[in-house]
Amino acid sequence: MSIGFVVTLLRNSVVQTLIIASPVLLVAMTIGLIISIFQATTSIQDQSLTFVPKILAIFATLGLLGAWMFNSLINYTETLFQLIPGMAG
Repeated sequence: MSIGFVVTLLRNSVVQTLIIASPVLLVAMTIGLIISIFQATTSIQDQSLTFVPKILAIFATLGLLGAWMFNSLINYTETLFQLIPGMAG
C-alpha cells in the first residue's frame, strides 16, 4: 500500500463527507440567512427565533434526502470493503 493510495483514500473520504453533509448545511445556512434578514428588517432581536425553523428545515431535508445519503454511504462502504484485500498485499 503506497502513500499515494492512502492519500487518495483519505481525499475520497473527505469528499464523500462533504457531499453528504452539504445539503443539510446549505439548508441550515439559507434558513439562518433568511431569518437574520427578517430580524434585521423587523428589529426583532430574539436569539431563539432561528432555532425552530432551522430544526424543522433540517428534519425536512433529512426526510427528503436521507435515503440518498444512506445509499451513498452504503456504496462508499462497500467500495472500501472491496479494497481491503488489495491493501494487505
